[in-house]
Amino acid sequence: MKSFFKKNNKFTAGFTLVETLIAISIFSMSLVALMSILGGGISDTNYAKQKIIASYLAQEGIESIRNMRDSYVLYPANGNWNSFRTQLTSCNQGDNKECGFDNSVLSTNSNFIFKCPGDQCKLYIDNGKYHTYDISSANTDSGFVRKIWMDTTGLGQDEVKTYSKVEWTQGSGTYSIIFSENLFNWVEL
Repeated sequence: MKSFFKKNNKFTAGFTLVETLIAISIFSMSLVALMSILGGGISDTNYAKQKIIASYLAQEGIESIRNMRDSYVLYPANGNWNSFRTQLTSCNQGDNKECGFDNSVLSTNSNFIFKCPGDQCKLYIDNGKYHTYDISSANTDSGFVRKIWMDTTGLGQDEVKTYSKVEWTQGSGTYSIIFSENLFNWVEL
């Protein structure tokens, strides 16, 4: 009976070289697939982060234009609704139909809109704050460009459609997000 259970074949005692190579290749392919998924996840997370920041910056552009409209309409020293439209109309002339704004003068001046020739609408970051101008050597390029403009096509005299576009480059592509809002002359004369 003992001879029945005794293994006489010396090749059944362990793994063969072929079995070991197959096991290592399966393990390697699994590891490569896992690393690929992790790399894609990190890339997707970075894209989501950039898109959220771009959304906030685009919304800030719309809110700044709304603030500008309110400043023109509420404070007669700044002008009125027509002065507001004229200020934004300058963004719709010439080859470059987009403007930016200088958020460093928002509290002191209602005329903070300027044309964006070249890369002047680049946003720089300093201590978590985004600025249009590189005002100190501590600022770094944020990688975002914000442009604003308006459209009055097919709209009445008391309405403008404003746009805020934020662009950024990530990886091998350029991405953008555009917010828009219709603004009205809400003060009756």
